[in-house]
Amino acid sequence: MPLQASAVSWAPVLPGRRLAFPADHGAHTAYRTEWWYATGWLRTADGRDLGVQITFFRNRPGVQEGTRSRFAPAQLLFAHAALADPEIGRLLHDQRAAREGFGLASASARTTDVRIDDWQFTLDGSTYRARISGREFGLDLALVATTPMLLQGDAGLSRKGPLPAQASYYYSRPHLQVSGRVLRGKRAIEVTGSAWLDHEWSSEILGAEATGWDWCGINLHDGGALMAFRIRDGAGQAIWAGGSRRSPDGRTRIASPEDVRFEVLREWTSTRTGTRYPSSMRIALWDETITLEPLLDDQELDARGSTGTIYWEGAVRAFRGGIEIGRGYLELTGYGQRLKL
Repeated sequence: MPLQASAVSWAPVLPGRRLAFPADHGAHTAYRTEWWYATGWLRTADGRDLGVQITFFRNRPGVQEGTRSRFAPAQLLFAHAALADPEIGRLLHDQRAAREGFGLASASARTTDVRIDDWQFTLDGSTYRARISGREFGLDLALVATTPMLLQGDAGLSRKGPLPAQASYYYSRPHLQVSGRVLRGKRAIEVTGSAWLDHEWSSEILGAEATGWDWCGINLHDGGALMAFRIRDGAGQAIWAGGSRRSPDGRTRIASPEDVRFEVLREWTSTRTGTRYPSSMRIALWDETITLEPLLDDQELDARGSTGTIYWEGAVRAFRGGIEIGRGYLELTGYGQRLKL
């Protein structure tokens, strides 16, 4: 029997709500969509660079909410994990998906504690722990917060389109100090590094004219941080944009749509899907311009087995005037086909 849609009302994102912690580190089950998204650069003991991405998603599908059955999919959980290794030349990735309950998956409302089978991402004090067991790799990492939280947008309310309802609650944690192990077969590789965490939740889907977005989060070598994004239409033009820039002294400036510009410098085409991605970008935030270059071109993630999407999720270096000023991640969605959340 097909699932029946309920007369569901998701919680709206409204101005004036102050984010409160530790509760807002946890799940917000009244909202439609949510994610905890960690990306970082790792360094092995022999000096090799690796990129790492761990994302847990929560979704309230709004079906069969009127039933008392324990089998009703009130909350769905998904997870993606990826490792970028230039020596391999492609992205290693894996994924999980399960409905909440029955010991399969859970997302705590008290603090960050999301789990699917033996995959987990948890917060204890100022330390996140990521434990991932994939087919080609595993991760056992500690990510320690070393700087204050960065509230994106207007005190944590981040606009995503021209309509006021097109918004999310959104905060970041730049410069997480990483240590732990990457598992490859029977080998345990000790790593250290730096990461970036985004936690975002909303009830709005992309507008009808939007096909996807470009996003970057960069840990700057001077201790600052930079985030920029744009929502694109089918012609590749920006419908909306935003960003933030934190100085080394902690001062933060929030960008308006007219303050942000993305320019494609070079494209890479996937031999698996035929999708072309702008893997090298120039980004202008006010009068500051940086160039992003990938750790490797092939960082395409095929998540059709969980969220139904294919996207490019890549470790990048940030340059200004030919000098490296930071490292982070670039996310490119909606290039092969329109992104559906």
